[in-house]
Amino acid sequence: MGRRNRRGWLRQGRSGRGCFGSEPDADEYTRGVIVRPRFELLDRPLLDRILEEAFALLMNPGVKVSSPEATELLASAGARVEDGVAHIPEPLARRALQSAPREFFLYDRAGQSAVHYGADEVHFDPGSSCLNVLDPDTLQPRLAQSADLVRLIQVAETLPQYAAQSTAVVCNDIPSEIGDFYRLLLVLWHSNKPIVTGAFSADTLQAMIDLLAADSGSLDALKSKPRAVFDVCPSPPLHWTEFAAYNLVALARAGIPAELISMPLAGATGPVTLAGSVVQHAAESISGITIHQLAAPGAPIVWGGAPAIFDMSTGGAPMGAIETAMLNIACTQVGKYLGLPTHAYLVATDSKLVDAQAGMESSISAALGAMAGINMISGAGMLDSLACHSVEKLVVDAEAIASAQRLVAGIEPRTESLAVNMFAQVGFHGDFLKLKETRALFRSEQHFPSAVIDRSAREEPENAPPRNAFDRARDRVDQLSASYSQPTLSPRVKQDLLTIASREAKRAGLQYLPGIEQPLRSTM
Repeated sequence: MGRRNRRGWLRQGRSGRGCFGSEPDADEYTRGVIVRPRFELLDRPLLDRILEEAFALLMNPGVKVSSPEATELLASAGARVEDGVAHIPEPLARRALQSAPREFFLYDRAGQSAVHYGADEVHFDPGSSCLNVLDPDTLQPRLAQSADLVRLIQVAETLPQYAAQSTAVVCNDIPSEIGDFYRLLLVLWHSNKPIVTGAFSADTLQAMIDLLAADSGSLDALKSKPRAVFDVCPSPPLHWTEFAAYNLVALARAGIPAELISMPLAGATGPVTLAGSVVQHAAESISGITIHQLAAPGAPIVWGGAPAIFDMSTGGAPMGAIETAMLNIACTQVGKYLGLPTHAYLVATDSKLVDAQAGMESSISAALGAMAGINMISGAGMLDSLACHSVEKLVVDAEAIASAQRLVAGIEPRTESLAVNMFAQVGFHGDFLKLKETRALFRSEQHFPSAVIDRSAREEPENAPPRNAFDRARDRVDQLSASYSQPTLSPRVKQDLLTIASREAKRAGLQYLPGIEQPLRSTM
């Protein structure tokens, strides 16, 4: 979710495999064999108070709903609708929360479950919908093109820390009316992983569903094993615009997972207190779930979001601020308290470069989000308060994510005695390197980072400065790009994707398919 889209949403309304948390199994945790580090900010009385006030907001002042179809669903179920405002009774909202699934999976192209939304499993994906990319030569932002998205996809495809792809940047060489559609097309063409995406207009959604159904073989196959989740965003405060509510209803009826992205800006479009903005996030999310579940009870949906504080000194939304991380974690804690799959926006920074500030802000929130057990954490690769994407930051963030994964794996007693037997073998000599236990276990005890992380002894000549992390990340990007392999699409899938792409491209006036380099096909 780039800054463009945060502003766009505000204007509209007012507007391994990259997964951890499932290993070891739950029994090992309950037996106390392994202590999983956890991070929570809210105790139960405060959680209950947040939900009590959220339900109160749903009745007074209520929620603006600009979609006639959604207001009809609410009114038919017992909500009072006056002047475009729905007053949703708590029992109606609670029934919707009960019918929402507690878990679901996203699948890769081979049909294997690759992302588990539920329990404390944690996955990461790159940030999405960014307008700019950082030019690694000039260190200046420039408008993103299709080739930039392809490079981001290829690098993310090779990194196991990312369980899913995202439609990471807005391709400025593509007409805006098919922009969301085209970003999804490029991901399907260049990746086998599940996808976090979104449609920012009602007109685009059906073409995107057509693409996914073609990739899966049919709409029923897509519904059975969904490959993508769609972000859907209320506009703060307490407003479901016509297209957002339409998308909620359409996704529910198609059986394709929706991911709610409530984004109160504490102090600007939400209460200045963190607790107050968590209440607003809960009210917006519960109202969205109510609309969604009324359209199709049992359809998969995620309690997600991208809340932030409003920086009174700059007028911006600092995505690297610790209070923004606290907001995201507190909001997801409410969703987990309700037993729902969760999502948050972390691992981002306000720095304009891949520098020490970026590393500090991104790694702190990666570790906190992992310890909070958030099912999908978006934001990796993003700079400048979500205004700029960097493929070099994406590979640096992968190292922060790997460290967070190691942290959450905890400390396991792997040997019969913890240390006594090893001391019995080496005594005071301290030569633990020669022990068979050392050889057998050091790879499972320690995470070994890529060459992006410099742990080597200094070897450069005395006056030559060591290469910095950004330079090492550039090398890593080149290596990963060289190792990338294009997915093998079946002839049927390739033909169906190209036929749909050609239809949409001709409608928008495109003469060829950037990033795919295939001639347009006849759609007659």
